[in-house]
Amino acid sequence: MLGEGIVKGLAETARNFIGSYVEEERLTTVQYPEERLPAKEAARNFPFLVFDGNDPHAGLRCVACLICEKECPPQCIYIEKSKDKKPDYIGKPQFYPATFDIDVSVCMSCQICVEVCPFDAIKMDTEYELSNTDRFGGLLFNKHQLAKSNEQYHKIHPTEAAEVDGRLAAEKAKAEAKVKADAEAKAKAAAAKAATPPPPKPAPVPAR
Repeated sequence: MLGEGIVKGLAETARNFIGSYVEEERLTTVQYPEERLPAKEAARNFPFLVFDGNDPHAGLRCVACLICEKECPPQCIYIEKSKDKKPDYIGKPQFYPATFDIDVSVCMSCQICVEVCPFDAIKMDTEYELSNTDRFGGLLFNKHQLAKSNEQYHKIHPTEAAEVDGRLAAEKAKAEAKVKADAEAKAKAAAAKAATPPPPKPAPVPAR
């Protein structure tokens, strides 16, 4: 019927309008900023860097591979790789970002940096109150401002964080098992070599 969709829309609007006076769950307006609606788990705003433990420098997962910088559509990520290395979560020496800046005034919250990161080092935050009187320096975040703990990651994205932790734990266990197997193989080879008697010396050739 012509106009059926408009009638249904108006009826829904009227139902919500009248219901807001008698049903509390229909009171969709909150008195912000005194009242705040909790962010959905799938919400995303701007990226942040995840670190494990209590030290943002030692526990930073980022290895400065530069993939996110290259893949960022608005080119708002700037990274400088360190000259030295530090151990990662499985103890392997890795580079780390000496500089990691994100210009959130340019960031389009596309999450491509998160999708291309092979180390689960960059994730999307839910914080949105970032208004600043300095539209340039005030919205250029460095790695100290971007670094947030894995515990904070679990608070805002619990399902995703649990899946990531499980995968990283499995990778760490696999790496440790490989190191242990290699050490045992080397020990067995050394023991076998020590148990093998040396070959007999050739008999001297008689002089003529």
